[in-house]
Amino acid sequence: MYRYLLPFTLVALGLPVFAQTELPGASRIESAPATANRVVEAAGPLTLQAAMSMALGANPELSAARYELQAVEGAVLQAGILPNPSLELGVEDTRRETRETTVQLSQPIELGGKRGARVQAAERGRDAAQAELNARHADIRAAVITTFFEVLAAQERLSLAENSAELAKRATNAASRRVAAGKVSPVEETKARVAESGIRFELVQARSELATARKHLAALWGNPSPRFVRAEGQLDALPVLPEKTALSVRLATAPALVRARVEVDRRQAMAQVERSRRIPDVTLNLGVKRSQELGRNQAIVGVSIPLPLFDRNQGNILEALRRTDKARDELAFAETRLHNELAQAFEKLDVARQETDALRQEVLPGAQSAYDAATKGFEAGKFAFLDVLDAQRTLLQAKSQYLRALTEAHRAAAEIERILGEPVQANKQ
Repeated sequence: MYRYLLPFTLVALGLPVFAQTELPGASRIESAPATANRVVEAAGPLTLQAAMSMALGANPELSAARYELQAVEGAVLQAGILPNPSLELGVEDTRRETRETTVQLSQPIELGGKRGARVQAAERGRDAAQAELNARHADIRAAVITTFFEVLAAQERLSLAENSAELAKRATNAASRRVAAGKVSPVEETKARVAESGIRFELVQARSELATARKHLAALWGNPSPRFVRAEGQLDALPVLPEKTALSVRLATAPALVRARVEVDRRQAMAQVERSRRIPDVTLNLGVKRSQELGRNQAIVGVSIPLPLFDRNQGNILEALRRTDKARDELAFAETRLHNELAQAFEKLDVARQETDALRQEVLPGAQSAYDAATKGFEAGKFAFLDVLDAQRTLLQAKSQYLRALTEAHRAAAEIERILGEPVQANKQ
């Protein structure tokens, strides 16, 4: 008897009878790998383009943001699904002659625009996940640029330290020959050896800095042990200084600012979801009652409506509204913070460019000329070795300052790119 009542009830409700149904998109659900793809670069020269490609393809943070976006797609799918009906089966009296059997379906009917508000909130959550992915993308790009040029600068510092060690060794040998010839005091040779020891210590530091920078760069694509031989690029190709008046226009589409705006929209949508929950849902009951004693079937129709006497969702509404206010304040703070960060990065880039130009055109040629003259004069016996040390120290400081200025320029340009989400071009010198 029961097998006849269930199809009858389903048909009475106008519902199709299926053995099993599949949700839309269920065939697209696949299990993801536990960890992000690991990339190991080739054992050869590394360019900025290759480093950028590997980092954007295998960075764990970017991979996590992509999976979050895919996960939110599932939330959007779930938000649009109707609530399931429930099936009730009741039997009164265990005696066959007087038994009454009831089969009933209950279908909740959402009122107050709950489903639409829920879908809109899920879509705003998807927008937030996309904005987060874009922000992470800009962060990784900036990190790759900054770290790559730090590797280039570390390579140049190592080369400078090696050349300085060679020069210091030559100066020590020259001082030894002059001491042996009786032209200068042995103190000059001692000073030369002390200076050479200090430069060799700087060489050790330069090697350590290069090793650290290489590891930081390779870590951006998940490789803890870098294999590339050296980074190839133009460290002295200064980034272009963008127009200051155009920065405010470009700042309006900054990834972090877009993320903050989307968060406000998401919070407003969630507040609307909580408002829709103030209106109670209606449950429609429809079924069949079979009386063995009377020998007939009786239709059952009913409606269940909760009475919102105490719980009107007022607490959740208040929480959602205050979180919306919080998101608005965070948006205002993000606008101010990004404006200040952009202004600081612009000033750093401007100062670094001016410092680099001054060092390249004036300081470095003068320091090199002074060192060459001091070295020749010392070998000819016209200058004291202290003059050579001073000239050498001045030249090394000028070259180190030049490398720091170049690194700072690329770091500031990368910061501008991170804020704006747009690349800053390099100016070929």
